[in-house]
Amino acid sequence: MPTANVTWSEAIVADDDPFFRLALASVLADHFGVRRVHQVGSLDDALEVLAENPAVDLALFDLAMPGMASPANLAAVRECHPDTTTVVVSASILRDDVFQALYAGVHGFIPKATSVEALVQALGMVREGFVFVPSFVTRTEAIPAGGPGVGMAGRVTTGTLTQRQRQVLDLIAAGQSNKAIARSLSLGEGTVKVHVTAVLRVLGVPNRAAAAAWAITNGATALSPT
Repeated sequence: MPTANVTWSEAIVADDDPFFRLALASVLADHFGVRRVHQVGSLDDALEVLAENPAVDLALFDLAMPGMASPANLAAVRECHPDTTTVVVSASILRDDVFQALYAGVHGFIPKATSVEALVQALGMVREGFVFVPSFVTRTEAIPAGGPGVGMAGRVTTGTLTQRQRQVLDLIAAGQSNKAIARSLSLGEGTVKVHVTAVLRVLGVPNRAAAAAWAITNGATALSPT
């Protein structure tokens, strides 16, 4: 059953279009009373904000911004920030993108082409505890075999990871802890935690040791940027 209305006080809008970020921030302030909206243009910046601002209770993500190579990134965000309402606002009209985002655990998928009134209505439904799904998912074309998402080791490559995640994987294979990785990459430990979680999900492995073994077996460390 849907839960009672929640109150959003602090949000993050992650999108590489600054004008769209401003528009979303205005909607959140005017219609939902959000007092503070962080605006960022990449997934890495979004993870930094989430790690440094535990009061963020709403996060809106674009799927096409830098760093968003896989819906597994959203799964990692949901796992590491379970109390944050997470919604995709995307220009994509592909059913598979919706299914993969929902499989990652987001609370809604709102098309960018939506009118302001429809956007407010969709976010209102999410706030009431519903999961918002766009109407185009009711089209009748077949769902790809195998279901949404990735996560089977041996069926992914390092190209499935973002550049930052390849760096993190390289350092995992080198035996570094999250704290050491944070120092090496000049990141917060909370940000590193999300990247590590995303790496494990994308590779479909249960722990860091298995990720290190995957990297060594597949030559990933040689591909990681310096």
